[in-house]
Amino acid sequence: MGKIIAIANQKGGVGKTTSAINLAASLAVLEYKTLIIDADPQANTTSGLNFNPDSKEQDTLYELLIGGRKVEEIIKPTALERLDIITSHINLVGAEIEMLDVPARENVLRSALAGIRDNYDYILIDCAPSLGLITINALTASDSVIIPVQPEYFPLEGLGKLLNTINIVRTRLNPSLTIEGFLFTMYDSRLRLHNQVVEEVKTYYPEMVFKTMITKNVRLSEAPSYGKPAILYDARSSGSDNYLNLARELIQKNETWQKETH
Repeated sequence: MGKIIAIANQKGGVGKTTSAINLAASLAVLEYKTLIIDADPQANTTSGLNFNPDSKEQDTLYELLIGGRKVEEIIKPTALERLDIITSHINLVGAEIEMLDVPARENVLRSALAGIRDNYDYILIDCAPSLGLITINALTASDSVIIPVQPEYFPLEGLGKLLNTINIVRTRLNPSLTIEGFLFTMYDSRLRLHNQVVEEVKTYYPEMVFKTMITKNVRLSEAPSYGKPAILYDARSSGSDNYLNLARELIQKNETWQKETH
């Protein structure tokens, strides 16, 4: 059974989509069958993997949540052999309002994914930078959450709100939801502030910080404009290296979980 992991932070600009794309690509390169779901109306994961977010084709996450399409009908293969995607579309903006009258509206995504979990080792959901109904759906469907954090003070301020939302989801909708870990992105070891923030978070959440940190890297910023993950754009870049190490750390962390559920 595939592990479903939401990548979430309501603060924008913390490397959430970059992390979703490159972690998914790294897991695929390491021969783990992976599905990435773009649950953000901005559709950056969609364009970052070379799909047209303005396409008129009705086979996106919106149609899964609202249009009654089956999940098998909207999964698309990517340029990487073991990586599939469910794309997003700007229509997703209206989905939250359209879902208000749907029975058990927080569970729509969980129900939709139930039949395909066995087809994948990992299913990653790139959440929107908000705590709306689509993100609640993603958290309700997930086994755990990766929280990308930029090592600055403003991004830290929103952490409490996100953790509070995770606790509400755990209490009311998904008791087994855990925090996979905090992932530091755009890290620069030369900056004292970055090191201070990392130490502070490690002090408060000692068991919940990934050892792998994603350092600032130009190649990571350039890759999406070519519709490629960093590993296909420049496999020798430090960004590619960082995300491969993160994938290995995640796999090692979840070996026991995978054995128990298979």
